[in-house]
Amino acid sequence: MLQVRDLRKRFGEIEAVKGVTFEVQPGTCYGLLGPNGAGKTTTISMVVGTLQPDNGVVTVLGDKVGLDGYAAKQHIGYVPQELALYEELTAVDNLRFFGALYGLEGTELAERMGEALVLTSLGDRSHEPVTRFSGGMKRRLNIAIALLHKPKLLVLDEPTVGVDPQSRNAIFESLERLRAEGMTMLYTTHYMEEVERMCQRVAVMDHGEIVAEDSIAGLQKLVPAQNTVRVELESPPERPLLLSNGVKEHYLEGNTLTLEIENLTTGLPDALDALEKQGLRFLSVESKQTSLEEVFLHLTGRTLRD
Repeated sequence: MLQVRDLRKRFGEIEAVKGVTFEVQPGTCYGLLGPNGAGKTTTISMVVGTLQPDNGVVTVLGDKVGLDGYAAKQHIGYVPQELALYEELTAVDNLRFFGALYGLEGTELAERMGEALVLTSLGDRSHEPVTRFSGGMKRRLNIAIALLHKPKLLVLDEPTVGVDPQSRNAIFESLERLRAEGMTMLYTTHYMEEVERMCQRVAVMDHGEIVAEDSIAGLQKLVPAQNTVRVELESPPERPLLLSNGVKEHYLEGNTLTLEIENLTTGLPDALDALEKQGLRFLSVESKQTSLEEVFLHLTGRTLRD
């Protein structure tokens, strides 16, 4: 569906994108993650044809994307990070205006507008000026606009940023329905749980380059193996803990004890037995696998940078 080959972009002395290459298969959701300043939005802008690359090629269904790549752009629905709406117009008027730009009119446009409003749950507010909408409603309307021409590829640049949890959930549910219907998506976000639920493959960008690309399970293997167990104690220990040899590290925060255990099969029973012998009672025991957030921090570092 989408092929990106050796994309490069420089702004003065800053090389924002350095030879980015990836591809997205039809009917899949591809996640693009990275810290602030990693080059994600610059890459997205070149993918959708609003920014000319210094080098490299982007094709959608074999058609080359560029500033004048009309054939390729017909396949793309774009939901930008910044809202692209006329707030003095109603939702319906926004849809009608953008639909006309897509070349839609008459019955076809009316049907497409109705479908988009239903998908984004905006039907009951469709005749109100957008200026009265919440941030989440505006973002849902942006998604509705991007879907009017029935694109083959939906490109979303942080579609849920800055909205309340209820609006974020509504947006997410709409996108999950689209994914279930076979929509191909390129998706950037800072919410790791969205990527874990939505995406089949993920690329992690840092300093303008893709530093890792794989399925989520494949990325999790990049972090040094560790079996982490969280034990919720009835009360905190009064004396330093004595634990079995199978526990590599342990951390205590209030009543929560976190253990890093070499072998869960043998190490966990020994560790719990050692806690009981010290008079400690535990309320719950939970083991967890490496999260995507831990992979992200492992690959890009933990130091904040803008």
